[in-house]
Amino acid sequence: MTSPPATPRIYVDADACPVKDEIYRVAVRHGVPVSVVAGNFIRVPQDRLIERIAAGAGMDAADNWIAERAGDGDIVITADIPLASRCVKTGADVIAPNGKPFTEESIGMTLAVRNLMTDLRSAGEVTGGPRSFAPRDRSAFLSALDQTIRRIQRRRAEQAATVKG
Repeated sequence: MTSPPATPRIYVDADACPVKDEIYRVAVRHGVPVSVVAGNFIRVPQDRLIERIAAGAGMDAADNWIAERAGDGDIVITADIPLASRCVKTGADVIAPNGKPFTEESIGMTLAVRNLMTDLRSAGEVTGGPRSFAPRDRSAFLSALDQTIRRIQRRRAEQAATVKG
């Protein structure tokens, strides 16, 4: 059995992501490659670690592109709960732009609440949306991403040592 690469890959659901610049900084600092996935063209920094993916304008094209590639030891950044659910099932670590992790334990309830709120909004029972993105969300996200990268890198280094030993 071959061991996974020592470095995770970060997949960014980029169309409405408010923390792209933060992702680029953390990824470059850790030497982690990033796939920035959007429906159409999106500007990204010129860096060998950062690739731009135009997945196409079709419904869920970017989500499908990410879900087909993200797996165990990768990180997905998204606020899209159905995409988060798909990626959690593949073993990827999934983080919302506010720093909240989506986990196997939390994704079922998160998806159920999302579906309930969608139904209530369409019935006119709820007219507001999620709260605005705040500076504390950016800080929580930076901390969560950094911790997740470090945890994955440690785990992969331990796996590689076990394979060699």
